[in-house]
Amino acid sequence: MTKVLIIEDEVNMAKFIELELEHEGFDATLVADGRTGLELALEQDWDIILLDIMLPELNGIEVCRRLRNAKDTPVIMLTARDSVIDRVSGLDSGADDYIPKPFAIEELLARMRSILRRTKPDDTVKNELVYRDITVDLESCTVKRGETTVELTRREYDLLVAFMQNSNRVLSRDVLLDRVWGYEAVIETNIVDVYVRYLRNKLDKPDEESIIQTVRGIGYVMRT
Repeated sequence: MTKVLIIEDEVNMAKFIELELEHEGFDATLVADGRTGLELALEQDWDIILLDIMLPELNGIEVCRRLRNAKDTPVIMLTARDSVIDRVSGLDSGADDYIPKPFAIEELLARMRSILRRTKPDDTVKNELVYRDITVDLESCTVKRGETTVELTRREYDLLVAFMQNSNRVLSRDVLLDRVWGYEAVIETNIVDVYVRYLRNKLDKPDEESIIQTVRGIGYVMRT
């Protein structure tokens, strides 16, 4: 199991990431300050570290710099600060990637998969999702139904991936908002209904049951 260390002091953000990673099969550990995070990063072996910049005790830039003196564990920096100098500082301190908040969890997962493909080449990293005759290539972000390529917008694609990664699991509108638009997005939940309709229009076949089923009063599901 892939071990992930999350060093993040924003409680809601930290728990959101932890729960999503655990749902995806990662072994996630959460700490809330830079000093404790650095100690754990040095004491144990991790496959990847998610590191906030603005941390109590020791900021993320310093954590990454000290970590790089001893280990080459992959690091993705998570921060609300998105100026050029902040990105440069993070990468110069040794981070492998940088993602500004708020972000969609699918983007974070994609960046993690990209790094893990390079650092764990002997492990199986799932690059393809299949549901009936629908195939999603997670590396090229292409979608096919049978032999036909289906053109989706970024939101439509992220929504489809969320459904396919959770087949047979009913997803509420709030959960889908978190996964696709980001937990901080200020958007009405009916936007989910709109994008589900877009997906149905592009993927459903005439005279067949929709691939995305409505569970009245709860949300949506793709059933195998």
